[in-house]
Amino acid sequence: MNQAEHRQENSLPTDRRSRARWRSEAFHHVVRTILFVVGTRPEAIKMAPVILACRREPWVRIRVLATAQHREMLDQVLNVFDIKADIDLNIMRENQTLPELTARLMIALNDAFARENPDVVLGQGDTTSVMVAALAAFYRHIPFGHVESGLRTGDLNYPFPEEMNRVVAGHLARWHFAPTQSARDNLLAEGIDETRITVTGNTVIDALIEASKRCDKHAPKIAPGQRLVLVTAHRRENFGGPFAEICRAIRHLADVRSDVEFLYPVHPNPNVRDAALTLLGKHPRIHLCDPMEYLSFVAAMKSAYFILSDSGGVQEEAPALGKPVLVLRSETERPEAVNEGVVKLVGTDFNAIVSESLRLLDDSHAYQSMARGISPYGDGHASQRIVDVLGQDLVTHAWPHKVLNAC
Repeated sequence: MNQAEHRQENSLPTDRRSRARWRSEAFHHVVRTILFVVGTRPEAIKMAPVILACRREPWVRIRVLATAQHREMLDQVLNVFDIKADIDLNIMRENQTLPELTARLMIALNDAFARENPDVVLGQGDTTSVMVAALAAFYRHIPFGHVESGLRTGDLNYPFPEEMNRVVAGHLARWHFAPTQSARDNLLAEGIDETRITVTGNTVIDALIEASKRCDKHAPKIAPGQRLVLVTAHRRENFGGPFAEICRAIRHLADVRSDVEFLYPVHPNPNVRDAALTLLGKHPRIHLCDPMEYLSFVAAMKSAYFILSDSGGVQEEAPALGKPVLVLRSETERPEAVNEGVVKLVGTDFNAIVSESLRLLDDSHAYQSMARGISPYGDGHASQRIVDVLGQDLVTHAWPHKVLNAC
């Protein structure tokens, strides 16, 4: 067993009584400020369980910073988990370019970090907010923890700009909270010190377990004899022709299958919304709606027969609910579900989307082979593992910033 695996499995108290005694003895009169940066809906979903876990810890002073890279969708999720932002940068602008967003974020985050002077900055995932937060923290010698670290496609242009964002954030991080063993392997291949990596599972499963207990009253109404296909499609690299192909395939399926209805919460980005309304609007079995609140979306996933999606989060969530996912991408940084056979890559090709969708609708054996309720992404305890690692390093070891941030 290597050092990182030994740390994950053997260094923390395992039973409730010894864990409580460990906290009481080690954390007495010690308080550390952790600043959580969230910018988009997926970040809020996956960071909320970590924030809630920190609320149970006497040594943590929580500060939540919302960049509001996605305004309304971020606010919805924070409200579900009863989390309020202490700092709100309100950075969202209509049709903002990546250079404009990055420049505004760097100035605003640097100013916020200077005022707050946290002991740690935590970011999640692969957004521009996370990448800039890691860089701003590095400039100010504040240690950065990366939740969901190590996801890679190996192509900086796909997904764009997310692959670059997570590579940059990863190489600036002091703590790497990898969701899977393969994510850990990716980090090791890039030369990351194994002692900085902890395989935690994915916090999205923590959030999903909680949400699934509360969401059933939000389930969509489905006519008797109908099956629901849930759609999410918003990736920047699919704008234009690829997105038009996705929409053409969905409309064709709706035309040829009167027993199927499609529910598509449309992303507010004009590149997505305008095309979706033009290509899919006014069809009696295609229901376009605004982005759904988190509990409603989880209820829709539970109600769906299968899901068409280019979302990374859906690739993680839907298998845990026993729902097959056809991924509207040619590559994925989440190969575990593909390897398990519960997710399939179909890309944006019209024929592939149509044929694989019809296969799931008509072939019960093919459907059951993908609807097995198997998730390789966690057991619901990822957030507590993250908090325990931070507690050890920040309180038990009480290392200063300059040591924590050493490269």
